[in-house]
Amino acid sequence: MQTHTSRRVVLLSLDWLRSKDPRTSLGHASLLARLEAVPAIGVTSISRAVNQPGFDRRELLRAVRQALAGAAADLAIGVYVWNDEVVRWLLRELRSAGFAGRIILGGPQLSYAPAGVLKHYPEADVIIRGYGEDALVSVLLGSDGAEAPGVVWSGQRDTAGQAAVDLGSLPSPILTGVLPAQPFMRWETQRGCIYACSFCQHREPGARLRKRTLAPGRVRDEIDALVGGGVLDLAVLDPIYNTNPEATAILERFSLRGFTGRLSLQSRFELLDAAFLDACQDLDVVLEFGLQTVIRSEMRAAARMNRLDRIEDAIEALHQRAIPFEVSLIYGLPTQTLESFEQTVRWCQDRGVEVIRAFPLMLLRGTRLDRERERWGLVESDDVIPVVVGSESFDRSEWLKMRALADGLAAKAAARGAA
Repeated sequence: MQTHTSRRVVLLSLDWLRSKDPRTSLGHASLLARLEAVPAIGVTSISRAVNQPGFDRRELLRAVRQALAGAAADLAIGVYVWNDEVVRWLLRELRSAGFAGRIILGGPQLSYAPAGVLKHYPEADVIIRGYGEDALVSVLLGSDGAEAPGVVWSGQRDTAGQAAVDLGSLPSPILTGVLPAQPFMRWETQRGCIYACSFCQHREPGARLRKRTLAPGRVRDEIDALVGGGVLDLAVLDPIYNTNPEATAILERFSLRGFTGRLSLQSRFELLDAAFLDACQDLDVVLEFGLQTVIRSEMRAAARMNRLDRIEDAIEALHQRAIPFEVSLIYGLPTQTLESFEQTVRWCQDRGVEVIRAFPLMLLRGTRLDRERERWGLVESDDVIPVVVGSESFDRSEWLKMRALADGLAAKAAARGAA
C-alpha cells in the first residue's frame, strides 16, 4: 500500500495455476508494477487460484470486502474463461452488500468480445479492452466517462476498440521486485501474434501494436536478473517466440550469462533457421510447436495453413542437432473426424516426434470460430471451461475416442519426462 494517494484500487487476480507456478501471475505482476510506479495511486493486491482445492468464494468475498473497506476504493479484475462465473457472482455479492465504488474489468473475456459485452456484467462501471497497464492508470486518474482507446464506460457507445500500450516504457515486474526470481518463472519478450488462427485470441491486440516487443534494454536486464536469481525453469509466454527479431540474440544473452536452467519456447517450424538452432544447442531448450493438424480442410477452417514440406525439413534438422521439441495438436476442429485426427497423430509419429500433446478445441470469446460455431455445427460441453464435443463431422462418441487418444499421448509424454 502506498501513501499520500489520490486514488485507491484493489487489484484482484483470479488465476488458473499449475502446481509449480508462482503465486503471482506475470500478467497481474505487470499491472501491479505499472500501478506502483504512479505515486497518486494506492494499490492493494489480492491473488487467488480458482482451480485450487482450497478455493472458497466466500473467503474471497470477505477478503475483497475487507480490502475495499475504509477510504473510497475502486476494484479492478481481469476476466478469463476460467473465472468468468466467479467474477459475475462476486460482483453481484459486492453490490448487494452495498459496495458503491467503481468496478473496472479487463482481460480476454472482454478484450475480444463483440460490442456490447458490458451487458453481461451489469454491476461493472467500465471495461478495458486489450493490454491494460496504461489504460487502467488513465481510468483511475481520469474522470468518469473520460474517453480513451479501449475504455468503455457503462452507457457509452462500445466501438470494440483496443487500448494503447507503450511496451517500450512499461516497468518490469521482475526488475522492480514485484515478481522476484524463483526456481520456476513465466516470462515474455513480446506480445500479440502476426498470424490469424481462427481459434486463437492473440491476434487482434497484437495486430494493433506498432511495436510488439518489449524494450531491448529491459529484456537484457531481466535476463541478468533471472540468471542471477537462480531460475531453473523458464517458460516463455510469447505466442510464437521466434517471430521476435531478437529471438536469437536473446538466447545468446542467456548463454553469455551462463544460464544452466531450462528454457521452454513456443515456436513455429517454418521460421527456424540455422542461427536460431545454433543458439538453442548452447542451452537446455525445449521447443514447443503448435502444429494443430496436417489435414488441409482442417487447416483452412483453423486459418492455419502449415507448410508440411518445410515442417518436415525442420523436424529433420531438430533430430540431427538433438534439440528436444514437442508438438501440440487440437482435436474437435471443424471438418475433423476421428480418422483424420488419428492421421495427424500418425504423421507426427512417422517423423519421429517423441512428445505429442493434443488439446480439445475451445471456442474462446471473440475468435472467428466462436463467431462461426453455427456454420460448423459446433457443440460445447457444460464444463467450467467449455470445450467442443461435437460438430457436423464427429459426434460425442467419436470425440470421446479422440480424447482417449489424447490421454494416451499425454501419458506417454509424462512417462518420457519422468524417465
